[in-house]
Amino acid sequence: MSTNVYGIDLGTCNLKIFCKATGKVINEKNTIAIVKKNQLYAFGDAAYAMYEKAPDNIKVSFPIVNGVIADYNNMQTLIGEVLDKHVKNHTKGAEYIVAIPTSITMVEQKSFADLFYKSRFKPKSVLLFQRPIADAVGLDLDVLSPTGYMIVNIGADTTEISVISLGGLVLSELLDFGGKRIDESIISYLKRTFSLAIGHKTAMYLKETLGCALPEEEERTAKIVGRDLVSGLPIEMEISSKVIYEAIKDNLNSICNSIKLILEKTPPELAQDIIHSGIYITGGSSKISKLDQLFTQITNIKVNSCEYPEESAVRGLNKIVSDEKLKRLALQ
Repeated sequence: MSTNVYGIDLGTCNLKIFCKATGKVINEKNTIAIVKKNQLYAFGDAAYAMYEKAPDNIKVSFPIVNGVIADYNNMQTLIGEVLDKHVKNHTKGAEYIVAIPTSITMVEQKSFADLFYKSRFKPKSVLLFQRPIADAVGLDLDVLSPTGYMIVNIGADTTEISVISLGGLVLSELLDFGGKRIDESIISYLKRTFSLAIGHKTAMYLKETLGCALPEEEERTAKIVGRDLVSGLPIEMEISSKVIYEAIKDNLNSICNSIKLILEKTPPELAQDIIHSGIYITGGSSKISKLDQLFTQITNIKVNSCEYPEESAVRGLNKIVSDEKLKRLALQ
């Protein structure tokens, strides 16, 4: 097997790449900045730093929307630039193992493979893996056993709720809902309640700093700067964790309801396994404080979180590249 093997998770917000040759995980923002319609200006973290700050002649965009490739050419350019930056001359003739979302069409699925087959890398092979399987492997679960596991991946644009057993998906639902929707709820709530306009980056900062899935006894605060919609001038305001809880609680309850619906459809024998092993939550947006406690409160099932939730899929791909039994689970 080629020593040049790459496990790739194309997230809406972050592009994660595992390089077998170096044993490292590359994690860059899945963002690209273009000038004059087709000239690359910046990519990755540098392009994300320009988001909501760039002038009109620089277009900053995210090539992945709702888990699928929305801008094929820019996504191909972005991957090429990130690989060139981090691994340089070890990309041609390599194997690429790509995590893809569930519940996508065959055309969308093919576009993930074509991203590499039709690139300058001339890959030896491209294998596609369903993201819940990669997540489970990254969480050190025995996916080949006849045991049921529930994986809830809360990403930036989507939430995938899956029940897996014997290396395959028994039930899966891809919700058009994720961390960005929660950010938008914070933006809307502050606009409605305080006549304060803020950007998506500030909303994300408030979510990560003050966000909590359950009411807190001790209130925390953070200072932010926004635009007063009454005066039209910039203003500094102190926001409390209670305000953020009120802004996001309905969104989190929507995820809870979707988890309950999947549990209701789960075959009894697999439901028994899930009760014993618990629900596994992963994805960048699963880091909201006390989210595991909320899910436990709603489902009466223990919830397991992990140390690096945004990297669980790519860490799973890292293990898959070295295990022939797991590689047989590939879609192609």
